[in-house]
Amino acid sequence: MTQRQAGIADIVHRAGKRGKSVAALLLCAASLISLPASAATPAPIRIAIFDFELEDFSAGASSTGESPSDAKQLTSVTSEIRSLFTQSGRYHLVDVGGTDADAVKAHSLRDCNGCDAAIALKLGAEQSFVGVVKRISRTEYTVRFQIRDARTGAVVSNADSGLRMGADYSWSRGAARLIKDRLLESQAQP
Repeated sequence: MTQRQAGIADIVHRAGKRGKSVAALLLCAASLISLPASAATPAPIRIAIFDFELEDFSAGASSTGESPSDAKQLTSVTSEIRSLFTQSGRYHLVDVGGTDADAVKAHSLRDCNGCDAAIALKLGAEQSFVGVVKRISRTEYTVRFQIRDARTGAVVSNADSGLRMGADYSWSRGAARLIKDRLLESQAQP
């Protein structure tokens, strides 16, 4: 019994029969107040955040795939987004490194009609995240993401930056802004 509850119990004893019902209500209220705050906080969502993918429509697009500098920027944007999700406290990242799915290896989850959900489910996640940088030219790109429920494959959230922003070194900033504006900060509001 907490000190507060003991004090209320003492009031009940002193009040006699007449005040017992009021004091009992106070005792009940005091016990509810002492419940831990974590009881109201939902558990973090287990999410599989797959590596960002590049969709290159620029005139200089390589027919052999991503260049080393593109791969470096995609690694950077993926790392930045994973960090944002972790810092939000609403998500728990599931390790995607152990998957041997062809679409993950080929960086083609954006074209697999929702196969990311099934892969995420096998990894123990509740949701899957696929992010794409779409290069329009060497100095213009857009960013989009899609989150699916791993059990049903239903799209839970998606957004597109709709903007054409700077060169590859700014992919991380653009993706972070999109995630903050369209997902993390919008969920924080009631």
